[in-house]
Amino acid sequence: MQLESAQKKEVWKSAELLKDYKPGDKVLQLRLEEGKDLEYCLDPKTKELPPLRNPDILVGENDLTALSYLHEPAVLHNLKVRFIDSKLIYTYCGIVLVAINPYEQLPIYGEDIINAYSGQNMGDMDPHIFAVAEEAYKQMARDERNQSIIVSGESGAGKTVSAKYAMRYFATVSGSASEANVEEKVLASNPIMESIGNAKTTRNDNSSRFGKYIEIGFDKRYRIIGANMRTYLLEKSRVVFQAEEERNYHIFYQLCASAALPEFKTLRLGNADYFHYTKQGGSPVIDGVDDAKEMVNTRQACTLLGISDSYQMGIFRILAGILHLGNVEFASRDSDSCTIPPKHDPLTIFCDLMGVEYEEMAHWLCHRKLATATETYIKPISKLHAINARDALAKHIYANLFNWIVDHVNKALHSTIKQHSFIGVLDIYGFETFEINSFEQFCINYANEKLQQQFNMHVFKLEQEEYMKEQIPWTLIDFYDNQPCINLIEAKMGILDLLDEECKMPKGSDDTWAQKLYNTHLNKCALFEKPRLSNKAFIIKHFADKVEYQCEGFLEKNKDTVYEEQIKVLKSSKFKLLPELFQDEEKVLSPTSATPSGRVPLSRTAVKPAKARPGQTSKEHKKTVGHQFRNSLHLLMETLNATTPHYVRCIKPNDFKFPFTFDEKRAVQQLRACGVLETIRISAAGFPSRWTYQEFFSRYRVLMKQRDVLGDRKQTCKNVLEKLILDKDKYQFGKTKIFFRAGQVAYLEKIRADKLRAACIRIQKTIRGWLMRKKYMRMRKAAITIQRYVRGYQARCYAKFLRRTRAAITIQKFHRMYVVRKRYQCMRDATIALQALLRGYMARNKYQMMLREHKSIIIQKHVRGWLARVHYRRTLKAIVYLQCCYRRMMAKRELKKLKIEARSVERYKKLHIGLENKIMQLQRKIDEQVKLRESVCKSFIFFIVNYQNQVTFLCAFLFPSLCPFFTHSSASFCCGSGILLDFVLFFLKQEPSEKKAPLDMSLFLKLQKRVTELEQEKQSLQDELDRKEEQALRAKAKYESLKRQELESENKKLKNELNELQKALTETRSPEVTAPGAPAYRVLLDQLTSVSEELEVRKEEVLILRSQLVSQKECNVLNMSFHHHHVSLLYFLNTFLGRQSPQDYHMLNEDGELWLVYEGLKQANRLLESQLQSQKKSHENELESLRGEIQSLKEENNRQQQLLAQNLQLPPEARIEASLQHEITRLTNENLDLMEQLEKQDKTVRKLKKQLKVFAKKIGELEVGQMENISPGQIIDEPIRPVNIPRKEKDFQGMLEYKKEDEQKLVKNLILELKPRGVAVNLIPGLPAYILFMCVRHADYLNDDQKVRSLLTSTINGIKKVLKKRGDDFETVSFWLSNTCRFLHCLKQYSGEEGFMKHNTPRQNEHCLTNFDLAEYRQVLSDLAIQIYQQLVRVLENILQPMIVSGMLEHETIQGVSGVKPTGLRKRTSSIADEGTYTLDSIIRQLNSFHSVMCQHGMDPELIKQVVKQMFYIIGAVTLNNLLLRKDMCSWSKGMQIRYNVSQLEEWLRDKNLMNSGAKETLEPLIQAAQLLQVKKKTDEDAEAICSMCNALTTAQIVKVLNLYTPVNEFEERVLVSFIRTIQLRLRDRKDSPQLLMDAKHIFPVTFPFNPSSLALETIQIPASLGLGFISRV
Repeated sequence: MQLESAQKKEVWKSAELLKDYKPGDKVLQLRLEEGKDLEYCLDPKTKELPPLRNPDILVGENDLTALSYLHEPAVLHNLKVRFIDSKLIYTYCGIVLVAINPYEQLPIYGEDIINAYSGQNMGDMDPHIFAVAEEAYKQMARDERNQSIIVSGESGAGKTVSAKYAMRYFATVSGSASEANVEEKVLASNPIMESIGNAKTTRNDNSSRFGKYIEIGFDKRYRIIGANMRTYLLEKSRVVFQAEEERNYHIFYQLCASAALPEFKTLRLGNADYFHYTKQGGSPVIDGVDDAKEMVNTRQACTLLGISDSYQMGIFRILAGILHLGNVEFASRDSDSCTIPPKHDPLTIFCDLMGVEYEEMAHWLCHRKLATATETYIKPISKLHAINARDALAKHIYANLFNWIVDHVNKALHSTIKQHSFIGVLDIYGFETFEINSFEQFCINYANEKLQQQFNMHVFKLEQEEYMKEQIPWTLIDFYDNQPCINLIEAKMGILDLLDEECKMPKGSDDTWAQKLYNTHLNKCALFEKPRLSNKAFIIKHFADKVEYQCEGFLEKNKDTVYEEQIKVLKSSKFKLLPELFQDEEKVLSPTSATPSGRVPLSRTAVKPAKARPGQTSKEHKKTVGHQFRNSLHLLMETLNATTPHYVRCIKPNDFKFPFTFDEKRAVQQLRACGVLETIRISAAGFPSRWTYQEFFSRYRVLMKQRDVLGDRKQTCKNVLEKLILDKDKYQFGKTKIFFRAGQVAYLEKIRADKLRAACIRIQKTIRGWLMRKKYMRMRKAAITIQRYVRGYQARCYAKFLRRTRAAITIQKFHRMYVVRKRYQCMRDATIALQALLRGYMARNKYQMMLREHKSIIIQKHVRGWLARVHYRRTLKAIVYLQCCYRRMMAKRELKKLKIEARSVERYKKLHIGLENKIMQLQRKIDEQVKLRESVCKSFIFFIVNYQNQVTFLCAFLFPSLCPFFTHSSASFCCGSGILLDFVLFFLKQEPSEKKAPLDMSLFLKLQKRVTELEQEKQSLQDELDRKEEQALRAKAKYESLKRQELESENKKLKNELNELQKALTETRSPEVTAPGAPAYRVLLDQLTSVSEELEVRKEEVLILRSQLVSQKECNVLNMSFHHHHVSLLYFLNTFLGRQSPQDYHMLNEDGELWLVYEGLKQANRLLESQLQSQKKSHENELESLRGEIQSLKEENNRQQQLLAQNLQLPPEARIEASLQHEITRLTNENLDLMEQLEKQDKTVRKLKKQLKVFAKKIGELEVGQMENISPGQIIDEPIRPVNIPRKEKDFQGMLEYKKEDEQKLVKNLILELKPRGVAVNLIPGLPAYILFMCVRHADYLNDDQKVRSLLTSTINGIKKVLKKRGDDFETVSFWLSNTCRFLHCLKQYSGEEGFMKHNTPRQNEHCLTNFDLAEYRQVLSDLAIQIYQQLVRVLENILQPMIVSGMLEHETIQGVSGVKPTGLRKRTSSIADEGTYTLDSIIRQLNSFHSVMCQHGMDPELIKQVVKQMFYIIGAVTLNNLLLRKDMCSWSKGMQIRYNVSQLEEWLRDKNLMNSGAKETLEPLIQAAQLLQVKKKTDEDAEAICSMCNALTTAQIVKVLNLYTPVNEFEERVLVSFIRTIQLRLRDRKDSPQLLMDAKHIFPVTFPFNPSSLALETIQIPASLGLGFISRV
């Protein structure tokens, strides 16, 4: 057991308990870490044991609240391990960031680190000031609430640097809302404020001697628009006095260092040792700081903030004047008066610089004015008072100058844009205690008391909110409330009140004030004490420590007295800037705080100054420093309370500024003073350790048995915890988390480690046994072999000498063998005998037991069977008896009924009355249908006869010779009007003889048009008739089916009744009733026979009725068709014959053409019959397909019901997953079906296009042939008919023609409004590029340079416009990158240059550009392609960035390898995959999506390889950068996960044939980092192997990984500091970049290798979907 023991020199030391402690022991046997044994005596009164140390797995945690044992030594040890061993200066402590000053520059503040922390959750990255800044920025944007970052700590702890880095983060991440670079101005305020407000102290070379609160303003888009600064308690005394080894403010030394500059000659400056105000500390130079260079930076910052050169020189004049004023000396006249030597140089220079009169200033430096009620006196003052007055004047001038500069900085940072929110950065002094503490320390500690109170309340509030959110019962936690201490200072009659009251007294002094304090608070307030040996001091018990304050100087510093006469002299100065410092002095809130700049912060009410009344100026001027400080502090607390605070506590590790040296005693003092230990104590009082249920399950699954694991994780965790921790007060179950008290996680870790250790020991035991057996067998075999050869060699060498002894040896051998065998046989026989006896005994016992059990079972079986049979027989007998009784009773009743009914035959007649009525109704309906059919048939026959007569008449009139033929063939001839019309048209198309007159062509065209209209009308009527008939058939079919069902149901009913009657008759007991010859029997039999005959008759009638309906339907159809044909034929013949002369009819029968017509009609009839058959078959096929679809839908419905039933049985989580899986499967199947249908349609379209081309070609050839056969005279005489003449297919030249005014339309349709997805799926890749190039070719063919230039310029601008509008869409960028490259390749391929024409076909070479050289445009397009490629990379990065860290690092691809470690308040992202969590599969799916899109767009393979290489570089760089910034990820198991993830990425490359793209090499740094996490890290050989293996990692990265390496389990070991030093020594000669992180924004140079296209331009078709109908192919 490890624990912490208290030592005198070191605050705490780690030790190990050598002997278990027993109650009553007074001494603990301990062994310290260095190996020394120690006897630790327990306190006999309290008998309190030393605090326990946390397990090694928790040491070095990022968050102190994650420690299981929360106490002071644990916190100190964790900080020391992180600071010394891991070189980590930042650590979380709940909501506080603890920052330890390393006293050296660290490479962790670069812009790459800022980018790495930007957008990350606070718990996902290692602790950093950037993480706090990012959290504040994120909460401001998310919660719409102002934020504050409170940075506190001792002087030299690094407060200013931390605040500076926080502001730098905001400036870098947010940017400015205007072109004025506000973020640069905000950062530029730092050098100015440091020069005038920072100084060298014994503890810090750049100590801020004032507190400041900077509000950084943001607009609605959360970009910096300005800032405002408020300052607190400037240390004015430093202007006139510095302690040993300290300096004045930096600006004075910067002025002295720049005295040689020409513009500073008038200031008459010299060395810093010359001036009294800069030489008192004796240390005017800081090592490593160039004051002259710092002066240049200060002046540049002033210029950037808008302070002009004239104002800058004015500031420097005032500062130089202060230095010269400090050299003014006084000579004593007597004890009450003094004088300044005449023509005193320092005073002369001061007056010249300030522009005041020498005599007035000299006079009022040695005199003062006393005003009474009636008179005014001028009184000389002593030398000491004069020196004090001089120093007070210097301090006052400097303080006003400081406020003036702050005011102008605020004006420069003020924005005209309305401020939406702000983030305040408070850089304020921490708790201070020195050997001599004065008024400054009192005010500083008072401010820290107020801040600590606010901090305590905020911490307590967060704890309370967490418990309430998780519904945890909580009690009030006892925490230190420092309100009594604050009341002691600021309440009525408090220390400040008494101080102000004493300042108003005419003869008030520090001694009288001290006495008033003693009288008021001593023995009345427990926090106030009086020192034993002093009457001029008092002690206050602050929250951090007791502090003794010396009363001397309190009144003077609180009054801050400056003689008004001296101020009036300065106000009368001719120097413009000086009076500005003192004007409106009464409006200044405090002499140490900047005036408000007029802006009202968002979250606090504006404090309006009261209107000044006459005579109030002097009163306002006399406000004390303490009163003003208290007011400004209250205003600050109001601001902080209205914001969400974030705390940064800076710790000074040692007082000697040694880098990475940790003084435990000093660290503990500061931790106590800054409230970190109070935070720990509050956390420890409640439930400091918190786990989500999933994390707890993942970590402690090893402690559960299989039966303990339930589907509900929450219930599982509850059950396990109840078994592991018996005291239920040690934990609480929240809604989403489990809360543990201090020490419980360590206890669980111990149980887990013990179980894992036992398992490891078992594994080790087995493996070691196996290895030792293997080793033993090898050694034995080797030994036997060696022995054999050695013995053989010896036997051969000594054969002659051993002949005599050989026999003896042989005898000994056999004898020994016999003895051993005998012994072995005895032992073996004895063992076998024992085994046989034992096994026999056990077998007999077992047999007896089994026999007894078997017999018992048989007895039980028979007894139970007998009992069951007895019970069954009794029950059966009773049931049969009951049934017999009941059936007998029912039979008697039925017999009575049958006897009564048998006597009356009327009952049977009633039974069939309803049936006869229904049959008569059906007969009546059938008769009506028959009559209707007869009437229809008669009208139809009449119509046919009439029709045939008319046809015969017409044919006889037209063709007398064919009358018999048409009479016999009228049916076939009248099958349709279309055939007869074709017949008429056939004769009209015949060439007229030379003797006959030509036909009227216009009349013929009219007839043709009329025939077409009649055909269309006929078709519409036919369709309407078909619909009506279908409706009638459906209605009739439905009616018949209903009738048939009704008849069948009645038939069944009658049969059932007859059967019942027969059964009843047979069951009756009277034989005379049931006898065959009985009257009742005969009556029933006759009725049955009659009903059966009537039923058969009705069946036949139903069949006849069905056949009549079918025939009637066919007759109706034929009748309608004949009617339509008859009407159309009569109309045509009447119109045609009415206009012809009788002589024209005899011309139609020349050379027997009518016979040919008849043959054609017969063929037409056959064709119609075949079409009818085919339609019938298609209808049947369609019916079958519909049935199949219905069947498939039924099956699908059944399957859906089964799935639904299965899903309802599953738990909710599995149900959702199953439904999602089913939906995905269904959608996939639908997509596959649709794709198959699409492919079939595409094939059909292509087939139809080919057929269309063939038919068009044939038609063209026929037309050409007909034109050749017609003579010119015939062409002239014959009237032109408006027929469609298809264009002959041209031999295209691969060019597209468009009009100049259509250029914008072309760019709009082809570039601006084109949808990439539709083009990529349906059309050839790169089609827009081909179309554009073909347009360029036509412009080149026309030799129109303006058109070429305009088209290319419009194309480039259009592509840029599209990418600007939709530049974040990967498909759009990829599409236009592919088309731009294809356009560039086309310009090269058809440029006519020999280097690009090698792969062209002869036809392609003919298409080369002939008039223009477009090499310049090729360069422009190449530059455009590079820009598009870079934009594509940015889009890829934006899509992949959120996935990389989660998928590559956080998600456990191999489940169970890496355990979940305990975490603190800053919860990290869980590695368990939720619904919204990205995994490695997400990354691979995204890579597949990218690759498929690029392939669909036809991107060049080489370009795809370059894109994939860039993607893999981004993945590797982002993953490695996060690994280097996350301590929790640097473990052996995480290295294994990374190796597996990288192998999956390599597998993806292999699947896509991209292994030669160079993408794998970009992952080499990540691979080596993963290997570094897994290799041994102990010996020098390991160090050598690491140095040779990690050649792709820099030295800084290797050392960082080794420093961050954290064991997840107790079986892993930490990397020793000595091993890391060895690595550094071995790598010191390696020349690599000192940068820690990889540049994730780096883009590899892209090249576009020439890739000619084999596609022939003349074959490219322009689809109508592009809307380019105004373009024509040439």
